[in-house]
Amino acid sequence: MSQQTSKMRNLAAAIIGNALEWYDFLVFAFMTPIISKVFFPIPEGEANSLNEILYMTAIFGVGFFMRPVGGVLIGLYADKKGRKAAMVLVTTLMAISLALITVTPSYATIGVLAPLVVLVARLIQGFSAGGEFGTATALLIEMAPPNRRGFYGSWQMTGQMMGLLIGAGAGTLTTALFTQEEIQAWAWRIPFVFGLLIIPVAVYIRNRLEETDTFKEAQAENAQKGTQQRVTMTEALVQSWREILIGIGLVAAATVTVYITFTYLVTFSTRILGLPLQETFQVQLLGALWVVILTPLFGLLSDKISKALMLKVSLGLFLVSMYPVYSWLVAAPSIERLMILQLIVGVFTACFFSVFSTVMAVLFPTKVRSLGMSISYNVAVLVLGGFAQFFVTWLIQQTQSPLAPTYYVMGGLAIGLIAAIILGKRADAEIPH
Repeated sequence: MSQQTSKMRNLAAAIIGNALEWYDFLVFAFMTPIISKVFFPIPEGEANSLNEILYMTAIFGVGFFMRPVGGVLIGLYADKKGRKAAMVLVTTLMAISLALITVTPSYATIGVLAPLVVLVARLIQGFSAGGEFGTATALLIEMAPPNRRGFYGSWQMTGQMMGLLIGAGAGTLTTALFTQEEIQAWAWRIPFVFGLLIIPVAVYIRNRLEETDTFKEAQAENAQKGTQQRVTMTEALVQSWREILIGIGLVAAATVTVYITFTYLVTFSTRILGLPLQETFQVQLLGALWVVILTPLFGLLSDKISKALMLKVSLGLFLVSMYPVYSWLVAAPSIERLMILQLIVGVFTACFFSVFSTVMAVLFPTKVRSLGMSISYNVAVLVLGGFAQFFVTWLIQQTQSPLAPTYYVMGGLAIGLIAAIILGKRADAEIPH
């Protein structure tokens, strides 16, 4: 097999596996407004409806407590045993957690055990997802040709958005094919069953990955010196604390974008703005597709111009546009305005996402790349992402302002922009060995 063929197969395997992995993790967020009644049957009413979402988004957020733990342990494993071994482990754990959610009876059937089983499943999901970003990104960047790292790196976030796209598609089909009563009774499980059925495909694909030359060279160098590639979390923190802080800042912007602008879209639009569920899923579907199309194109562009410039321009424009476009939507909520908003946001999102993963990989040398990215990614996601939906819903409840999500996203984007400014031209550097 030629080197080029091997790289293309690795690229396809990484993208498909990553998309399936994030579908399994994010589909829980998509279905929150539907399945909250299954596990937290609270009487109807505006306040109670918000409380219901608070309970369910809290369960969603609890899974994020395990993400830093999974990020560190799986990151260490990936830097020692290889990117392939870690990615197969991540997918296997995700299969276990998804199976638990798929078969969990309702609160009406087994009482408090129902949300407890879901809680355990979310903790396992959090652990496995914690190692996904650092490991998959390391593999993509390390196997990329020097003049195509922007394009290869762009597929990390494209894969995540593909997962979101598949999830939005599953939600759209479910709401289109079944009545509200059927969805509430049993049809909400279909997207989870679909995820469970495609897990074996992801495991098979990832088992066929080939380890990157960069990792194999680092291992060979250590073997020649008579040492093993062992890096502790303490060493990574001491050696790369500046890079980890910059990484946390960049991830803050990516996190609020994914978990509020996209995954919270259905809950916000249906429960807060009163828009129809099926049409909102369709907007989410088209918005995700828009980002999937644009991100690799911007990735190609980033290999020709400055990644540092693209990073700062995309975050800056994203930040200043948030309040005007959301105010316009809230002033007269409609599916048409929601669609226009998602298209505008999608351009800035795709431009930022196209360089985000590549820049993150530039921050760390090979021996701590998976670990360093995992720490940065999961700390930021825990703080700003895991309970983002909970905090935003609570803010809406307390302030009675539907613009609360806008302020939250703007805060994360501002942190990311500061990190990009501090990083400066280093964003255009080659990845260290």
